[in-house]
Amino acid sequence: MFNQVCVNDGSGILFGFFGQKDLANSVLKRPKNISIFSFKSHISSWLLCISFLFFGCNVLAQNNQINLAGEWAFQIDSLDVGIKNEFYNHLLNDKITLPGSMTGNNKGDDVSVNTKWTGAIWNEVWFKDPMYAKYRDPKNTKISFWLQPIKHYVGVAWYQKKINIPKGWDNNMADLFMERCHWESTLWIDNHKIGMQNALAVPQIHTIAKKLLGVGQHTITIRIDNRIKDIEVGLDAHSVSDNTQTNWNGVVGEFKLMKKPSLEISDVQVFTDVELKKIHIKATVVNTSGRPVNDIIKLVVLGENNSAILPALTKKIRFIADSNFLEFDYDMGTKPLLWDEFNPNLYTLQVSLKSADLTKPISFGMRSFRANGKQFTVNSKPIFLRGTLECAIFPKTGYPPTDVPSWLRIFKICKDHGLNHVRFHSWCPPEAAFTAADQMGFYLSVEASSWAIFGDGKPIDKFIYDESNRIVKSYGNHPSFCTLSYGNEPRGKNLIPFLTNFVKYWKAKDARRLYTTASGWPIVPENDFNVTPDPRIQQWEAGVHSIINARSPNSDYDWAFSNVKWAQPTISHEIGQWCVYPNFDEMPKYNGFLKPTAFEIFKDRITENGMLNLADSFVLASGKLQVLCYKAEIEAALRTPNFGGFQLLDLHDFPGQGTALVGILDPFWDSKKYVNAKEFKSFCDTTVLLARLPKMIFNNDEDLKAIIEVAHFGQTALKNVLPKWQITDVNGNVLFEGTLNRTDIAIGNGLQLGVINQSLATVQKASQLKLNLMANDVKNSWDIFVYPKTNPPLLNDNILVTQILDKAANKILEEGGKVLLTLKKGSVKVGSGAEVAIGFSSIFWNTSWTNNQAPHTLGILCNPNHPALAEYPTQYHSNWQWWDAMSHSNAINMGKLSPTLKPIVRVIDDWVTAKPLALIFECKVGKGSLLVSGIDLLSDRDNRPEAEQLLYSLKKYMTSSKFLPSEVLTYQKLQTILISQ
Repeated sequence: MFNQVCVNDGSGILFGFFGQKDLANSVLKRPKNISIFSFKSHISSWLLCISFLFFGCNVLAQNNQINLAGEWAFQIDSLDVGIKNEFYNHLLNDKITLPGSMTGNNKGDDVSVNTKWTGAIWNEVWFKDPMYAKYRDPKNTKISFWLQPIKHYVGVAWYQKKINIPKGWDNNMADLFMERCHWESTLWIDNHKIGMQNALAVPQIHTIAKKLLGVGQHTITIRIDNRIKDIEVGLDAHSVSDNTQTNWNGVVGEFKLMKKPSLEISDVQVFTDVELKKIHIKATVVNTSGRPVNDIIKLVVLGENNSAILPALTKKIRFIADSNFLEFDYDMGTKPLLWDEFNPNLYTLQVSLKSADLTKPISFGMRSFRANGKQFTVNSKPIFLRGTLECAIFPKTGYPPTDVPSWLRIFKICKDHGLNHVRFHSWCPPEAAFTAADQMGFYLSVEASSWAIFGDGKPIDKFIYDESNRIVKSYGNHPSFCTLSYGNEPRGKNLIPFLTNFVKYWKAKDARRLYTTASGWPIVPENDFNVTPDPRIQQWEAGVHSIINARSPNSDYDWAFSNVKWAQPTISHEIGQWCVYPNFDEMPKYNGFLKPTAFEIFKDRITENGMLNLADSFVLASGKLQVLCYKAEIEAALRTPNFGGFQLLDLHDFPGQGTALVGILDPFWDSKKYVNAKEFKSFCDTTVLLARLPKMIFNNDEDLKAIIEVAHFGQTALKNVLPKWQITDVNGNVLFEGTLNRTDIAIGNGLQLGVINQSLATVQKASQLKLNLMANDVKNSWDIFVYPKTNPPLLNDNILVTQILDKAANKILEEGGKVLLTLKKGSVKVGSGAEVAIGFSSIFWNTSWTNNQAPHTLGILCNPNHPALAEYPTQYHSNWQWWDAMSHSNAINMGKLSPTLKPIVRVIDDWVTAKPLALIFECKVGKGSLLVSGIDLLSDRDNRPEAEQLLYSLKKYMTSSKFLPSEVLTYQKLQTILISQ
């Protein structure tokens, strides 16, 4: 039964009850000319005093709850016979500490080839390939596909503890509160079964009847089962998968037994109305006394310094048995403080019953999160979601922290890198994450624990609704909780009607946030917003035919062609996924319950191939390319007018799914040192200057032309801004500069600031330059490359430039001549490098999980001061000038030629294979000198200024006295790696 009450103004009722109405009104009536926040400072002490007198002390008495942390009896039940054998009536034979997991207590099985993992292993090479045989040794097993727990267990485990119920509890029900219990729990008190719960996202709370907890000793027995059974959330769902947080068994958060009052405020939901400056409160009061109870409910909102912002609302209520549903409106005054990323203002609603032992506090923020056309708005202002995923990656424990400081650290790091948004991929974080995000002003996207096949009437269908309802009930008051979906990349023949109904259900039920079917797909008209992979520069299975690998370098594209298709705001799904080489220096950080055995395998591989001394250089060089790829990806989103935002996969590394080293930060959210937060924020921030460059490689007879734009999603518009630009050399010397028109900058993007049109005729030497944009304290820059249209002629040019190492070339070498072999693409044999797919970008996600999708490399590594590159300005890593070379090249496996040969330019191979790959190398053949370029430098030279300039640089080197190769190779040895022509 439900008792519905609506209250608009209850201030008089409060003081009428006290018999102090006249006194109270003389103090508490607010003059019209005093602001609400000035007023509250005068009345706060009165309100707090009156609240104390009326309701008593709100401090929780120790005897109202029993802390269950500590040592528990424990027993593994791998055969699942415990219920049949009545384990709840027996003392269990082992010990364990809770909160904690079995793995954290060193309980479970050793990892082996036969370990039954929770997670899809797409590539089974570890199980079959002879090169992994030593890692399958039962005495020293090392897996390569995710972090390896020190112990692993999937199944039933029993936990048991004796407690003493004090006097005063015998007439009350109680709640057993388990935060982050994983997964299915069944509770017994003594030999009485209480019931089963299977929530993944919220605390599991078992309610115990009063007759079962008499004064004295009782035994609590909990059966926890972490198997995926009839509710198939998906093996790769980050709520359960070994890919990420691991499929642990235990209870890892707050753990207590709480006495329940007979009249209890069981739920309070706060609905803010920014336009009307009020909140609407829905409260449920449960009466378990067995009789009607007359009581008074009180509501008061506290602002800064815990001061009441207005007089309390009170109402006399007759609470009947069962649940009583109440609704109230509360005026927030004339100028309530709003919550957003710039000003995360929070209020506390306190709801009290006169007869209750304590007050129920609810933190909330005044904010509206809406879709306005194709854009998101917060409190009616456009925003752009700059997000990353959080995939339940916790490399020390294997489960998420439940304390606020841990989450404050994560969100601060995200904010330092220019982000304002986090998506929780197929899981929902604990309360502490929402609390931290509220305090930081962070927008959170939450998912209902699933990456599943559904819509066919199986138990997962009901679970998704149940889980999403639990999530909203538990965390729905948090202003940071901005969007909700079922989960990730759904499957199932009936997924569209199922998810359409899911979105319609939530839109009708709760308008505090926005809803979409899923992250990835499908897009349906009912969505409040879309999350789709369409707008990104590398698609699944695109390989080397993606935008970044198949189009010459430019920054003039955007996602307007995709964005125009839909009426709702659109977020680009899981952009980036650009890999970097493993940083073996981070291995000592894994001093918890998970070990980086994949890194141990990869380190063995590079050691076996004689390149361990280059590992640090590989990290830095591949990292610089990774950042370049992320800059291109993020700026494309920012250039797209009326776009909703992006979600990176990921700002930090994802150690599962074959090891996806896609982060500029490691799994501990620590920097890898090749880019800092300030540098990253130059292209990922509230305000970003943008240059639409149709090309980045120029001859000096061309003009640099660029349309200059800005994406600005700050707190307010910018006034009287003077944009400036410079073109500088590598030493920072200004070659060209100018200013654009002084202007105001509104909130939004696609805002043009002007055009740069600069002749490059005065750049006489091959140069790496930088286009810099500045506006107030905002800066951004792009590397460009300028080459002479015509280079000076070379002296003593007696070099044979050929694409075939034939007998004629060998004759010249045997006679002491010089040969530059510039191979056509496809000239190298399989096994000698042809199997390596070279692209400009770094590896997408990783080759193991993607079934060897191209590209297979991580850019180049070279000594930029090598004389062979003197006329081809470069850093030690890939930049845009290497796009042409990588697009026309063969990787050459030095392991097939000589283990001691050191290339002039290396290609960084996939860490899984760690082959010593060369792009350019030199050697002695006979009496002559050979320089081999895996790059085709001759085809279509007139349209490839980079190839023309690199060829010139190599030839100039070969004509100099510095061209003295020492490594000796034979003509016959070289022929073994080349396809006969």
